[in-house]
Amino acid sequence: MPNFQSKSIDRLFEVILSLETVEDCYRFFEDVCTIKELEDMAQRLDAAILLDEGENYQNISQKIGISTATISRVSKCLKYGSGYRYALEKLSEKKKA
Repeated sequence: MPNFQSKSIDRLFEVILSLETVEDCYRFFEDVCTIKELEDMAQRLDAAILLDEGENYQNISQKIGISTATISRVSKCLKYGSGYRYALEKLSEKKKA
């Protein structure tokens, strides 16, 4: 388990899992995160998707406006972590359904 695990974070994840629609997510995350934080998370996910599709760092940086340092971090997580890979698999399954 991650070293940041706590009852509070578990509760946060349980709330997120209980949200049923994109509109529910907008309503919740609008209060919980700043717009910049949401944009940053969305850009990192976009970077993971583009990396998975074989795009290079420079093209990704130009397309979505993030630094190559951030792209490098996402790339390492995509290669050695499990979160992005799992999320991309779930996204792919949802598109197929």
